[in-house]
Amino acid sequence: MGLYDKFARLAEERVQFQTSGLNPFGTCIDEIYSATEGRIGNQKIILAGTNNYLGLTFNAQAIADGQAALAAQGTGTTGSRMANGSYGSHLTLEQELSVFFDRPTAIVFSTGYTANLGIISTLADPSAVALIDADCHSSIYDGCALGGAQIIRFRHNDAQDLERRMVRLGERARGAIIIVEGIYSMLGDVAPLVEIVDIKRRLGGYLLVDEAHSFGVMGAKGRGLAEELGVEQDVDIVLGTFSKSLASIGGFAVGAEAMEVLRYRSRPYIFTASPSPSCIATVRSSLRIIAQHPELREKLWSNAHRLYQGLAKLGYELGPRISPVVPVMIGSKEGGLSLWRDLIAKGVYVNLVLPPAAPVDITLLRCSVNAAHSEEQIDAIIQAFAGLKN
Repeated sequence: MGLYDKFARLAEERVQFQTSGLNPFGTCIDEIYSATEGRIGNQKIILAGTNNYLGLTFNAQAIADGQAALAAQGTGTTGSRMANGSYGSHLTLEQELSVFFDRPTAIVFSTGYTANLGIISTLADPSAVALIDADCHSSIYDGCALGGAQIIRFRHNDAQDLERRMVRLGERARGAIIIVEGIYSMLGDVAPLVEIVDIKRRLGGYLLVDEAHSFGVMGAKGRGLAEELGVEQDVDIVLGTFSKSLASIGGFAVGAEAMEVLRYRSRPYIFTASPSPSCIATVRSSLRIIAQHPELREKLWSNAHRLYQGLAKLGYELGPRISPVVPVMIGSKEGGLSLWRDLIAKGVYVNLVLPPAAPVDITLLRCSVNAAHSEEQIDAIIQAFAGLKN
């Protein structure tokens, strides 16, 4: 058997996508003009699939801060946080995240994926039980697997199913690790945190919430779903990324002072090069913007309502709630691919999501809006979808 023979089916599908037209996987956006516009081939497009929720990728101050850090500190650290890769700016950002979340400790990682992998794998060791929502991100599953924990999945957003599984654990439930997300990235729905916190209070356990898609988006101060629902004190660790609302790359965890010890046991933290100074500088700038400009969240949610309601009026089947993530349910993989290409021809780029990445064996045209989209651009997206109905 050849080294790659087990991927034969995948290779065949890849060839089919490449020979039948524009390939949705690894699509090259040839030029980026702004937070909302770009070019694919000869087609100018509205970017409606970027996770750039607050539209900060072209913020002038963030760009200037990143350029200044690049000139002053160079292109990269060339080392891990435990070796030579902790600069003053890394430590300052951790302090600023602590203040933003009103938590004693923050740890910065090189990516959001690494943040989940590093924290979860260290806590969820072979002696641990991890109860995770069935629709959790692959980095959460991988963190549990790397740590060697017993993994128990509960039905997506089903607090009663979580409680049943906690009850079966008996005394072990008191030390169990419960992991959910704020906004789920495919359907745009949110975790039932109030109900989950009630279960935790009664049965025990430790609660980790990945606010990757809800940070900057929800809550009076932009801290995420836990802030929005008033249950922050019951969340033991908040995990997040710099690659969504913060418009850069990297990840973080915030929690109690005792969380500091994880720096000395987390293999992804110890053995991964730290984020470049320019990335850290842009994140610090964007974090200040999030704290000082709540009107960005207001504009984001206005755009989300406009797009969701517009697509619903056209008769499309959408996700269960209005969210900056607006998934359009499509009946088949082939139909989804065809519609995705038609949208690009009409000047709109969204994400085509196929099983198993999409939940419950459905195909999605996943739209995401941001605060920089104008009403005219939102209406243009709706009109492009309307044209698919003809």
